[in-house]
Formats: sequence, structure tokens, C-alpha cells
Amino acid sequence: MTVTRILHDRNISRRRFMMMGAAGAAWFAAGGLAGSAAAQQATAPFRHLGGLAALQPPVENGIMLPPGFRSRVVARTGLPPVASSNYIWHLSPDGGACFAAPDGGWVYVSNCESLLQGGVGALRFDRDGELVDAYSILEGTAVNCAGGATPWQTWLSCEEHDNGLVYECDPLGRNAARVRPALGRFKHEAVAVDTINQHLFLTEDVPDGGFYRFRPANPLPDLSAGVLEIALAHWRGGRRIVEWVPVPDPLAEHGPTRQQVDTYTPFRGGEGVAFHDGRVYFTTKGDNRVWWYDVVDRELGLLYDRDTSDQPILSGVDNVTITPAGDVLVAEDGGDMQLVVLSPDGKVVPLLQVMGHDRSEICGPAFDPAFQRLYFSSQRGSEGVATGGITYEITHRA
Repeated sequence: MTVTRILHDRNISRRRFMMMGAAGAAWFAAGGLAGSAAAQQATAPFRHLGGLAALQPPVENGIMLPPGFRSRVVARTGLPPVASSNYIWHLSPDGGACFAAPDGGWVYVSNCESLLQGGVGALRFDRDGELVDAYSILEGTAVNCAGGATPWQTWLSCEEHDNGLVYECDPLGRNAARVRPALGRFKHEAVAVDTINQHLFLTEDVPDGGFYRFRPANPLPDLSAGVLEIALAHWRGGRRIVEWVPVPDPLAEHGPTRQQVDTYTPFRGGEGVAFHDGRVYFTTKGDNRVWWYDVVDRELGLLYDRDTSDQPILSGVDNVTITPAGDVLVAEDGGDMQLVVLSPDGKVVPLLQVMGHDRSEICGPAFDPAFQRLYFSSQRGSEGVATGGITYEITHRA
């Protein structure tokens, strides 16, 4: 995703959550995965996606889906998603995530990747899946691209410009958003939380971008201070091992963060990033690769490389989300406008394809807390402009 284009883990234990302090405890009080949502996952349609059937011709909303799935539009740029709310759905919807609400419902948050508007919008659903409210949770920022959900029930929204920062937002809109300068000033794309080591991992969307790790000075969820590091990968005994080198000036007052460490390993346009079962998965659009990094043994490897894959259907790799079974879903920025599943057993299969949106990109894929529904946006819609964004919900017929 670029500015120029705009202008035209939940497997964490309860004990570890409690170690995170009051915010972690509040997450459990709100439901999290400790309540009914966790119980529903056993038979959830989006729990495991490796065995998908072939996509069927589009029946509604121009979306091709496997048998048994259906779609609906939940928001359109320039229109109020809910008649009772005065919030107008934003330009260029991008990265997103879902969060549990205290009443058994959930919230889907969506970044606005625009220089003209920026910020983050939210859609509130009740426990039956009805859309009941829409509102803003962040304003006064620009080019909010992707980001990442935290286990303590907040949204980290990333600005994708040279002076970009990360903002921590309350999906329920109860608390004001807070800037997190310790996470660095650069062209942020996305962020993921490593719940094993209590680290954060961040991607940078430039052709020679860095892959970053943030080590908080205090136990999570405190992000006010810490050490920002950049990856240096090298081969050792047939494996690619990562060393982490501190960035001397995270706020880039004396030069870009990635250029402060001469030996850093460049990645060709870092995009989405997510954490699951001890691994961080991230994409690089310049070479159409999906990487994994093991947070215990520090090994770096490739899950998918379009140039060498036996099933090279995925291109324009972008946002990432992961199912409980470990399926890595990758959204296409361009390509065939597909959301593609990389299953643990090596399958590469499309979950959906949006037809007639050739100048758009798929953004913000995210599951509701029970993995019964999937949300995503076509950033520029069929018109291919910032005002054409559409946000969808995918469900499975019982």
C-alpha cells in the first residue's frame, strides 16, 4: 500500500494474561476467549480452512465463495453504517481487527488509509450479529494503514508515512487513544504481539524496510518505554538465524531508523504481520513472500514464495490473519483480489475472490471472537477510488 495509490494470539494462557495486569484481567471480564466464544470455536466454520472446496460463481455482492458461504455489506465509504449514528464510514478502509464486547457482541475496527482523513472507525455488533452502532476511536492522524490487535483488548493503529507513529486505541471508545512513540517513527505497516516473550514485532513498508522487535521496559500492557530493535539475519548451520540490534534513535531525529544500523537485513516492502503458536508471520510485497520467525529459537524461514511455489496463485501479498488451526490468511493488494489460505499442511487455496474491483485491494481481514464471521474491506471498490470503499461480512449457512 502506498500514499500515491491512496490519493487517486489467542492461544495464550489465562495465567499469562493475568500476569499482564489489570488490562489482561479486564479482557477476561469482557468475555475474551474464556467464555462462550471459546466454546463455539470447536465447530466454528472459520476454525480450519485447509479443506475448502472450489470457489463458486458470484451470487451476491460480486464475491466468489466456496459452497455454503454467503456475504453481506456492512459499511460503505461516505454513508452512515447505522442510521442512529452520525458516523460516516471513512475513506480507504484498511487494516482491521475484531474485539469482544461485554454484552457478548463484538467490535470490528478499521483504519482509514488516507492523507485527507486518517484515524480509525468502529462497527459495533450485538451478540446476534446485528450492527447496532458506528463511531470513531481515533482522529487527527494520517495514512493509518494496518496495525494489530493486542491480547489486552486494544488496537494498535499504524501510520504509513515517513514520520508515522503507532496509536493505541480502545475499540469500545471508552478511553482516548494514546500515541506510543517508543515503538518508533517510520513508515509503519503492521504490528503483532508475541505473547510468549511479551515482545512486539513491526513491519516497515518501504522497498528496503526493516523488520523490528520492541522489548517493553515494563510488563505488558505498558508500551510507554522500551528498546526498539531491528533484525539482522545470517546463515548458521544451514539455518537463517536473527540477531536483534538496538536502534539508537527510535524517533528518527537524526536519520531513518533502518539506516541507523548498517548491517540490518532489508525486507522488500513489509506488510501484514501476525503471531500464532510461537511464530510471527509477515509478508513482503516486493517479492511476494510470506515469512515466519520462530520467537524461541530465532530462526527465520519462508512459508510461501511465489517464484518457487508449486501453487503460485497468491500475489500482491498484504494483510494477514490466522485461524485457531494455524491457517494463515493473506489478503491480496491487486493480484486476483483474493483472500488466500496457506494451510499448515502446505495447501494454497482461495477463500474468496472479489470480482470487478481490479483497481482495489483486500484489506483488514479479521474474525469475530467466536470465528463464526469474517470481516474485510475492498479499499477502493469497483470504482478504484478512495470514496469507493466497501466493508463486508462473510458467514456460513448452518
